[in-house]
Amino acid sequence: MSHSAQTKLTHKPVDPMPPQPPMHEVKAKMKATWEDGNYASFAKYMENGAIEILENWGLPKCQRLLDVGCGSGQSAIPAAQQGHNVVGIDIAENLIDHANARAEEEKLSVIFEVADAEALPYEDADFDTVISMIGAMFAPQPSKVVSEMARVLRPGGKLCMANWTADSMPAQMFKCVAGIIPPPPGFISPILWGDETTVIERLSPFFSDIELTRKIYPQWHYPFSIDGIVDLFKTHFGPIKRAFDQLEEDWEETENLRQRLFDIYKNNCQISPDEITTITGGEYLEIIATRRN
Repeated sequence: MSHSAQTKLTHKPVDPMPPQPPMHEVKAKMKATWEDGNYASFAKYMENGAIEILENWGLPKCQRLLDVGCGSGQSAIPAAQQGHNVVGIDIAENLIDHANARAEEEKLSVIFEVADAEALPYEDADFDTVISMIGAMFAPQPSKVVSEMARVLRPGGKLCMANWTADSMPAQMFKCVAGIIPPPPGFISPILWGDETTVIERLSPFFSDIELTRKIYPQWHYPFSIDGIVDLFKTHFGPIKRAFDQLEEDWEETENLRQRLFDIYKNNCQISPDEITTITGGEYLEIIATRRN
């Protein structure tokens, strides 16, 4: 028997990669996930922290500013209150509806639109500043997100982002539920937006003066117990709600998930004497970069 024939007999065939679903299907599922629950109710506990991060970025006044992945407006609304000319986009239609209603209630001139971070509906060099606070990191094709944010920024404009790191409580939480609702084949982890080497590789073709700093998300408080935090995420936060929905007929697995999330929150929290629970494991990577000329 020849060596080549023997190789064919003794080497185990390599399993082919599973086919990747069409991107429109991936995005439709992501949209449905973020529209599930009530993210606006969940995000209100993080808004004070978002305001502090925004203020620390020290943006010049009266910027034309785009908020990518704006959610229910927890960064865009404060930016408008600070005097910026703000546009916010998100894939979730119900969050945009909530943001528009809030802007109208507060008599703020903000434009909120349903749009895809990978195909921004704006002209080249249309904005002075692009921000994204725990938003654009979830888009499935990061290379397209980067090129689009760069395209709509004027030369010399600023990009400011805050993205969860692999050590953060949210990253632990997403890893926990990934075993229940696995990501699609070929999915690029959003948490790579919290890795310095990856971020530099992504941004360097379009941006200079890239500053990366690991920080803890500020002012992330809940006026209830850790059990209450589990209930909040289970009811209002789309990815966690969907994981529980997937297990709704399996009581044992539902309780197992609840306990694992309880442990994650407990290990990343401090509880004050007056029973205010503060998330201490909210590590994020702050990104500040300048659009190349």
